Amino acid sequence: MKKTILKAFGIFTVVAGLLTACSTSEDNGPSSTFEVNPSDFKGNINDGEVILNANTVYNLTGALVVRDGATLTIPAGTEIHATGGTAAYIAVAQGGKIFINGTANNPVIMTSGNTTPAPGDWGGLVICGKAPINTVSGGASTAQSEVADLTYGGTIANDNSGSIRYLRLEYTGANFSATKEFNGVSLFGVGSGTIFEYVQCYHGSDDGFEFFGGTVNTSNLVSLGNEDDQFDWTEGWNGTNTNWYGKIAFGKGNRGIEADNYEFGFANTPVSNPSITNLSLVGPGSTADATIYAENDGLKLRRGTKAIINNLYVSGFTDAFDVEHDETISFVGTALKATTVTFVDYTNKTKGKTTAGTSANVSAIFSDETAAATGAGNGATLPTWTTGWTLAQ
Repeated sequence: MKKTILKAFGIFTVVAGLLTACSTSEDNGPSSTFEVNPSDFKGNINDGEVILNANTVYNLTGALVVRDGATLTIPAGTEIHATGGTAAYIAVAQGGKIFINGTANNPVIMTSGNTTPAPGDWGGLVICGKAPINTVSGGASTAQSEVADLTYGGTIANDNSGSIRYLRLEYTGANFSATKEFNGVSLFGVGSGTIFEYVQCYHGSDDGFEFFGGTVNTSNLVSLGNEDDQFDWTEGWNGTNTNWYGKIAFGKGNRGIEADNYEFGFANTPVSNPSITNLSLVGPGSTADATIYAENDGLKLRRGTKAIINNLYVSGFTDAFDVEHDETISFVGTALKATTVTFVDYTNKTKGKTTAGTSANVSAIFSDETAAATGAGNGATLPTWTTGWTLAQ
């Protein structure tokens, strides 16, 4: 039953026990005309701000899209349970903002609503910003996201899509086809004004985190048991990152990192060029069954990407570094390199292949090999900063 309460400066609507504001400020005008139904949580937030209630479980049954000019705020401890495969996801359009305010002891949880949860039960989180991408060389282009069908990209490097802290996403990655899938989090042209830290993607059916261009910086990310790559970037992403932990688990998965500049323009600008300090990548073992782990690579670096990595712990992969294509190889040892590296349980430290398919020496991709690199903080084991808000295998 819906009840309307009249107050000075606003009309407030109570839906299924949750207070949402249609006007909360005499200065700011209408807060939102979106009515929250926790049992059937979906729709378009077109304006104002919607604030969820941490004491309510929200059943996401379709697409929830935060449109240009609107804001969604999710307090610590909120749970969102999703069903509906590819139809169920949360997306933030260009100009929209999301604020996820979890804490180490009380994270926000987005998970499957099915009785027996499984990878791919729902889509995931999609954020679209106005920062540069390189689908057209030069960085001023825009494109449509492969999931959620939203515009992303532009010229605003410091674009702000909100703040995400202490969030755990589980059983994401619903797929339309073999080449069109959701990830745990898909960051499309997200700008450096966005805060993105302390986020875990757990046991999704595709990638954990994927960056499609943009300039967003990140810290303290955990990608555990996602069935394709734990981390993936493309389309000219540039960001500064610290404390990444990725582990293949549950008997599926390919790579710790898959990294491209751009699939259809290896030299397109801006060139993908992130920096990562404190990185742990843990594989299934160097002798894992090749019929299950078709590409058992720690870092697959190709299609013209650059990257600077420091304090890397890489364990349990057939090939720790797998570098492909002439444009990528040209950066090895300069704009594409790792320093302070520990290798454990590997067949090959490096493998290289030119665009023509011939082998290449890429051994200069790492330096300062040591037995003491700690990676994300604790080598192959989950670091202490994950305590309280993440799931282990």
